[in-house]
Amino acid sequence: VRVSLGVPVPRFVNVRLEEEKPIFNKQRIDFSPPEKINHFAVCNNQLCMSLGKDTLLRIDLAKPDQPNQIELGRKDDSRVHKLFLDPTGSHLVISLSTSECLYLNRNTQKVRSLSRWRGHLIESVGWNKLLGTETNTGPVLVGTSQGIIFEAEISASEGSLFNTNPDQYFKQVHSLEEDGRPAPVCCIEVERGPESKVVIIATTRKRLFQFVGRVAEGSEQQGFSSVFSQNQELLPSFQEFPFNMGYSEITFYTSKLRSCPKAFAWMMGNGVLYGQLDYIRPDSVLSDVQVWDYTPDIDFSFNKPISIVLTQFHFLLLLPDRVKAICTLNGQVVNEDVFPDKFGTLKKMIKDPAGGLVWIYTEKAVFRYHIQREARDVWQMYMSMNKFDLAKEYCRDRPECMDMVLAKEAEHCFQNKRYLESAKCYALTQNYFEEIALKFIEAKQDEALKEFLLKKLNNLKQSEKTQITLLVTWLTELYLNHLGLLESDEGKHGVFQETRDEFRKFLSSSKHKECLYNNRTTIYDLLASHGNVDDMVYFSVIMQDYERVISHHCQHDDYSAALEVLSKHCDEKLFYKFSPILMQHIPKKVVDAWIQMGSRLDPKKLIPALVNYSQMGSTQQVNETIRYMEFCVYQLTVTEEAIHNYLLSLYAKYKPDSLLWYLEQAGTHASDIHYDLKYTLRLCAEHGYLQACVLVYKIMELYEEAVDLALHVDVDLAKSCADLPEDDEELRKKLWLKIARHVVQEEKDVKKAMNCLSSCNLLKIEDILPFFPDFVTIDHFKEAICSSLEEYNQHIDELKQEMEEATESAKRIREDIQEMRNKYGVVESQEKCAACDFPLLNRPFYLFLCGHMFHYDCLFLEVSPHLSTYKQAKLGELQKKLAAATQTKSRHRPSPKEKEEGGDTASLGKESAGVSREQIKSDIDDIIAFECVYCGELMIKSIDKPFIDPGKLEEEKSSWL
Repeated sequence: VRVSLGVPVPRFVNVRLEEEKPIFNKQRIDFSPPEKINHFAVCNNQLCMSLGKDTLLRIDLAKPDQPNQIELGRKDDSRVHKLFLDPTGSHLVISLSTSECLYLNRNTQKVRSLSRWRGHLIESVGWNKLLGTETNTGPVLVGTSQGIIFEAEISASEGSLFNTNPDQYFKQVHSLEEDGRPAPVCCIEVERGPESKVVIIATTRKRLFQFVGRVAEGSEQQGFSSVFSQNQELLPSFQEFPFNMGYSEITFYTSKLRSCPKAFAWMMGNGVLYGQLDYIRPDSVLSDVQVWDYTPDIDFSFNKPISIVLTQFHFLLLLPDRVKAICTLNGQVVNEDVFPDKFGTLKKMIKDPAGGLVWIYTEKAVFRYHIQREARDVWQMYMSMNKFDLAKEYCRDRPECMDMVLAKEAEHCFQNKRYLESAKCYALTQNYFEEIALKFIEAKQDEALKEFLLKKLNNLKQSEKTQITLLVTWLTELYLNHLGLLESDEGKHGVFQETRDEFRKFLSSSKHKECLYNNRTTIYDLLASHGNVDDMVYFSVIMQDYERVISHHCQHDDYSAALEVLSKHCDEKLFYKFSPILMQHIPKKVVDAWIQMGSRLDPKKLIPALVNYSQMGSTQQVNETIRYMEFCVYQLTVTEEAIHNYLLSLYAKYKPDSLLWYLEQAGTHASDIHYDLKYTLRLCAEHGYLQACVLVYKIMELYEEAVDLALHVDVDLAKSCADLPEDDEELRKKLWLKIARHVVQEEKDVKKAMNCLSSCNLLKIEDILPFFPDFVTIDHFKEAICSSLEEYNQHIDELKQEMEEATESAKRIREDIQEMRNKYGVVESQEKCAACDFPLLNRPFYLFLCGHMFHYDCLFLEVSPHLSTYKQAKLGELQKKLAAATQTKSRHRPSPKEKEEGGDTASLGKESAGVSREQIKSDIDDIIAFECVYCGELMIKSIDKPFIDPGKLEEEKSSWL
């Protein structure tokens, strides 16, 4: 029975919606040759074939509907022996059975003879891939049936007057032998490796030769003679096989990302030799060489292999009636395609390096192979060979295959006891979580189990909270168990430290921070159950559970460490909670930390701890308490009354010298101070600080109490108090009388009493005389009495002078009034109103002494906005009264009959109404014509007012648009 722990195990469902196409997909070309196909060549999408005896057909595969047919024009019995087409598809060499060669360029229709090549039956051509162009082949190598290797060059241009042949030169550079006799050069290939290295591979019927040399950069045009000469001192490097089937063929595979081949396959008598090409090796470029033996069905008497083509992972072997595909990874035949007899015997198989298409032809038909997704099943082969990295490389885009490879790799590592590697692979598979975990548990491989859980945890999504919680808790338990075992072993201290660092890194992982925080109680319990205090403190810091960390330090009497945590993380609540116990043991450091926190701490919340230890603590605790309170008051400028009151209480009890200084600098007005006056007064009275009490009384404006108390301290202090009520002369006099009485009656100092008279101008000698005893002689007061009498006489003279000045002023005023009654002004007919600039005499007007003249209504409009609210209201009321009086006058106007009968009565009413209107007009004139609006105070007061009312500014702006 399988019990699920909740870790999800998704499974892949591999559904093929349609039958997958085969790797080698054969297609017959819709082409019926007019004659038998003798030979066939294709390169760079250029196809050439020899038909019948004398016909050459060229087809550009990009334009297959435009074939080009050329007659070779041979009259003798010569036949086409072979066709050689260069990699660009531009140069075609036609080898004839009569040991002659023809040349045809893609851009011409003219077949030209290669005269220098005459007399040699050409079996192979090694083209120059670096220097070959559409018009020139560059230096090439040519292999003959007599084992001679020539170097030649062909140019498509017409040449000069003296040299019209396309072949530029033709010289022998080397010769090959077999068993001491010349052997035909079946194939020849020229490749360029790194660092100017040139590799020439040539094959005979049963030998494979290698020529490796270097050509100086820039001298490639000089040919390959130097490569062969570099190998003359040594025996040529070759591989030989015993069986000879009359010919051989070599083929190469070049990937799209490389310019030189990476693998080769050589078809010879004993089978197929295949492997990789390593251009770095100094002795031989062939590496990882293997021989594939021909299968029993291949009988040289009737079905010898004809051609070979190499792909990325296979080589195709052409037999007379079929094509076999053999995987180069395991040597297995993966495909066998049999051709019908109706098409005839298969003649040749050729691969176009440019497009990667494989061409096969018979005398009657042409076939083409498309290679599709050749690497689709390669992963299985690598997996079966335990080459898991390569297997994963070829199934990256197929997760179901990747899962199988990982599972196989994990199982392989587990069987070979490579448990950590196995755990890493298992974590990436979709196998059942429980099975894998139990597998490691049964094998007692805790490290591998931990690695597996860690990898599995990292692969989970954030939404899978339950699974994450399970794995995090399990891993914590595994780490703690491992740490416990290592800690008990003294010889593994280094491993213990590494494991602890790894565990702490796990606890501080940002990816799983939420899970660890939500389950921190469980983690704490696990840490506590193992007694792992250090890691519990570390975990508390990560979780920002500083309260637990500080509590731990305090429990172990490590108060400095606790304060360090407090200061580092600046949590105000923790300061309030732990400051009492820290203040008890390290008061100076605690106060330093408080001061460093500054305004982030609320001093009022620290008072309970301060009060507790200032009452029962040492002198150091008291001094530190006062230091912090002074910092709050003088540096932070705290205005809390409780803080100031507490500082005053500390001063009163421990630093009385600072009490009076504090009260003096705190201010002399009740609005400026931040302490409780009544509490301070009671505090100072309890401790007998009378001068401080006087100062508090002064601030409370209890001057009598202040003077009474000051007289017990110092008369000068009392005098300073007596002068404080500046606005209340009666109180000042009373206070000074108190001082004078005290001086006379208590101190009995007549001279000091006289000084009181000079200090206060409110006291007279007669005020203080009652305080003196009867036996005092007048000699002590003679000067004061004389001075007083002189002051009285002087005061009388001043009053007389003031009366005379008042009489004179009244006389001048009466004269001015009389003069004003007779004053007049002249108004010309052309005068205009100063406000509206219209003729003045059209309407009632005002004339001012300054010369300004205004219409009544214009002056009213100018003055009204500047009047106070009260005057505006009064002016409105007067206008209403004036309008009412005017209406009454018109309503009571007498008819002719009334004039005869009651003329006297109407006359009296008219006079009464007229008097009332004139009075109203006079009152209005007093308001609006009090002064000239342009010359009086109204103009001065309006200097800071804008010309346009702000409320009408937008309206005024829009009127100008």
